[in-house]
Amino acid sequence: MGLRQRLGRRRGGGRFKAQEINVKLGIPFVGEISGTWEPADAERQAAWELYVELATRISVVELGEDEGLLREALSSLYTVFATTREILRRYGPAVAPRVAPGKVTFGALAVNVLNLSIRPLLGRWHPLLTAYEAKRGEQVDPVAHERQWDRAAELRAEIESVRQVLLSLAQALNEVAGVGDLITVRVPQQATPEEATS
Repeated sequence: MGLRQRLGRRRGGGRFKAQEINVKLGIPFVGEISGTWEPADAERQAAWELYVELATRISVVELGEDEGLLREALSSLYTVFATTREILRRYGPAVAPRVAPGKVTFGALAVNVLNLSIRPLLGRWHPLLTAYEAKRGEQVDPVAHERQWDRAAELRAEIESVRQVLLSLAQALNEVAGVGDLITVRVPQQATPEEATS
């Protein structure tokens, strides 16, 4: 989980931006990545781009036991990998400056989440799921076939662990970008025509 603490804010572009936050990301089987982040403007822009990517992907939405496909979840995580690399290339060294021990940067957080959380999941489970999918008969529904896999619950549990890491990262990115929450926000329910005329 991410632990963030606002230490200072400044106004810019019509919104408040954190000057410094504490970041703590727990990585299953590895430990934690933590430190103080003092984001530069390029890091704020990169944070916004990656935040939008995470907020609009299956990868940060809880995958219920009878919801979605494991293949779709793995594919979504793969695209997060590709998009993060693209953002890192586009912003270049400005998002990964040298910093003192105990400090973190957008680049360090993004690369560590990719290499320590997403890559191991994809490296282990993509070939296992592919091998299982290859056993599906032509007349067998892919959803039913996947739900019958004896390792489906195990993969769902690992996807959930990675989702928690990505949510923590998204919370830190949100704070640095200085924007509203796009992940948990819900649109208010609209009144029915009958309620509107009452």
